[in-house]
Amino acid sequence: MHNKWVYLLILSLIWGSSFILIKKGLVGLDAYQLGSLRIVLTSLFLFSVGFRSIRQIRKKHWLWIGISGFVSSFFPPFLFALAQEHIDSAVASILNSLTPLATVVVGIVFFRILSTKRQILGVFIGLIGSVLLILAGAKINTDQNYMFSLLIFIATLGYALNVNILKKYLTDISALAVTTGNFLFLFLPALVILYTTGFFETVGQSEEMQLSVGYIAVLSLFGTALAKVLFNRMIQISSPVFASSVTYTMPIVAVLWGVVDGERFGFMQLIAAGVILVGVYLSNKRAA
Repeated sequence: MHNKWVYLLILSLIWGSSFILIKKGLVGLDAYQLGSLRIVLTSLFLFSVGFRSIRQIRKKHWLWIGISGFVSSFFPPFLFALAQEHIDSAVASILNSLTPLATVVVGIVFFRILSTKRQILGVFIGLIGSVLLILAGAKINTDQNYMFSLLIFIATLGYALNVNILKKYLTDISALAVTTGNFLFLFLPALVILYTTGFFETVGQSEEMQLSVGYIAVLSLFGTALAKVLFNRMIQISSPVFASSVTYTMPIVAVLWGVVDGERFGFMQLIAAGVILVGVYLSNKRAA
């Protein structure tokens, strides 16, 4: 097995498992506690390993690093936690795979990046698959509110905005410098939110909360910090196209976790997931 395939397998397991970790974290924490704790723990880890890299950041970079941080690493943890209070982790993972489609749309609308007819077709196919996925899920799980799927769409737009900002304004500094710089902006707001939720007063008295904190610590260390390093390394030893294939393999792991955890995932949802991934595949193709 070649190195790039090992990286792909490890990243699929790490990122595919992040949705079930959010679900387990929500057992003892509310969405605001989970989102802010995830940011605080990730910040502490990144500061310990990446603080020296901040010297690469110049005055012209700081505005874009701040915007990049908020759209990619501040709002999404809250949006995913709020969404997963109402929808299954498997569905959340498949909707998350719309990020490449959102990247095409944001590139066209905000950055005037030309796209091919095939990519635009991919966006439409992906959106049709998303509607089918939500409708099928609402039919199977009548107790869940699939309107909260919109929060995941908003998160993918944030990720897409971040990709375009990185490409246009932040290519001349390392990924570690960008990521550590991001969390310099996010750490204090997240800590304030965590404090206002009453987390510090109650965590010592609740075993359920402590167990959930453990899940979120694993998510912060592996799902955010370590995964970014592995992903950057995979791009170096393969290609961006190969690296993007994690988009297809990650939901498989997440759906399996969901089924193991007792989530209901029907045949129509499987078909809808396939339609979404066809859309993602087309949107990743550069040929006209």
